[in-house]
Amino acid sequence: MGEMKRICVFCGSSKGNDPEYLDAAYEIGKILAGKNIEMVYGGGNVGLMGMAAKGVLENNGKVTGVITEKLNGMEVGHSGLTEMKVTGSMHERKSLMNKLSDGFIVLPGGIGTIEETFEMFTWYQLGDIEKPIGILNVKGFYSGLLDFLGLVVSEGFLRREHLEYLIVESDVEKLIERILGSEIKHLEKWFDRDKNIIK
Repeated sequence: MGEMKRICVFCGSSKGNDPEYLDAAYEIGKILAGKNIEMVYGGGNVGLMGMAAKGVLENNGKVTGVITEKLNGMEVGHSGLTEMKVTGSMHERKSLMNKLSDGFIVLPGGIGTIEETFEMFTWYQLGDIEKPIGILNVKGFYSGLLDFLGLVVSEGFLRREHLEYLIVESDVEKLIERILGSEIKHLEKWFDRDKNIIK
């Protein structure tokens, strides 16, 4: 695929219970800055979000935040970013984050992080985007979720080829290298209509 200028990072607005999560967020930011790749993220100055932004900014990189008016009004917005874009809704926020980005990295986080990731995964499955999604599986954080997705495949609700589209690594450098070298291939059909018609 073409050159990656911006990567969107989805991650928690909480710190989590282990410093390893914060370390990974900072490392992501630092490496992106070192590769001259701009970071797009949810615009917060809290939790892993704030730490990832810190990793970029302290290493002379550029960060664009995308935040809703409501969250920005709650004073969780980061005031020191390269650029901050404010949207009216969460849906607009995700759409704009996608529009600005050439790929995605998922760090540990809560329901919001998982929801953002699955929306992008769905858009890929439907053929609406052709951008890599990388999951940083810090401390096996996403292993249970990935096991569940394996069950979804084995029970016939997801194609194995679509699950294999997700790039999963526990090492930050390796994850970014795989994302930068990825080739997105869409399947002709994301489900077999004839097979699934109820008669």
